[in-house]
Amino acid sequence: MKVSLVQHDIVWEDAAATHRHVEPLVAAAAAAGARLVVLTEMFAVGFSMAADRIAEPVEGSSHAFLLHQAERHGTWLCASVPTRDPALPRPVNRLYLVAPDGRTWHYDKLHPFTHAGEHEHYAAGADFLTVDVEGVRCSFFVCYDLRFADEWWQRAGDTDCYVVPANWPEPRRHHWQALLSARAIENQAYVAGVNRVGEGGGLAYAGDSRVLDPMGEVLASASRVETVLTAEVDPAVVRDTRQRFRFLQDRRTHAVRSPE
Repeated sequence: MKVSLVQHDIVWEDAAATHRHVEPLVAAAAAAGARLVVLTEMFAVGFSMAADRIAEPVEGSSHAFLLHQAERHGTWLCASVPTRDPALPRPVNRLYLVAPDGRTWHYDKLHPFTHAGEHEHYAAGADFLTVDVEGVRCSFFVCYDLRFADEWWQRAGDTDCYVVPANWPEPRRHHWQALLSARAIENQAYVAGVNRVGEGGGLAYAGDSRVLDPMGEVLASASRVETVLTAEVDPAVVRDTRQRFRFLQDRRTHAVRSPE
């Protein structure tokens, strides 16, 4: 399956303008044969803490944009959207996955980024999301979740490809690159991480989006410029890697246990 990462700029806190901006990039990804197209974290407005102003209702305009693009191009789309869910006490940073036939799944970011005060404006999620996307078992996380390896480990046995939309600032770009590599190597799975470029909210973003294979080799990458990265993701490669190097089995078998 081909996965495309849309490394794009964002019109700060202007969802309609960003929808227009990324539409041709989504079209380019679909034209490249992508079956899954991934946009960034808070793809339409940027990583803004003005939740009272920018949070959309459940299945609001950005969700509708993703649905329309998925149907139009016959491909799956994924991105996160600040969302006001009436079932929750506060808005959430919600990742939507939409299929070409209109089916929708969502994942709420497990770890709000306390360094930026995200926890003061957005509630933490509680559940994982793994979906079979045309034969590829995809598990979804958002940005800061990348730092919490234990939760990635929990999903490893059921995952061929981890997908991570982000707004990761340029000053810590080395952390982004290193952690993406680590998550691929230790879980013996593909990792597709897409980060924005440009400036927003007083921060600069370098992109550094990339797709890594189960051995941690970089299949596609780009920095600083808007672009579409496309790479092939093959579950058979995951199975072969895990059979040749039985690291996951050893992790389960030899896990350190707390004294009783």
